Amino acid sequence: MAYTHHINESQAQGMDSTIILDPTLLRAAQRIYRTYCMLHPRSAKRPYGIAIHRKSHRGQLIFRHDPVLLPGECFVPTKQLEVEI
Repeated sequence: MAYTHHINESQAQGMDSTIILDPTLLRAAQRIYRTYCMLHPRSAKRPYGIAIHRKSHRGQLIFRHDPVLLPGECFVPTKQLEVEI
């Protein structure tokens, strides 16, 4: 059975502030976000952030305010990706 981690409202509010991440992890998240923006330039649907695995650097766009993270994943909010890009 897979363990999942739900982010509650107070944690989600804290996600709006800048989070210090491993630079390699942040670059991987930025690459995923940039690819999405290039492939969907006119998309009205803006992701809330990216759930990215700390070791494999594989990530998934998150389009909901209460993401479910798997073990080993961290959440990078879109605001942080846009600031860093």
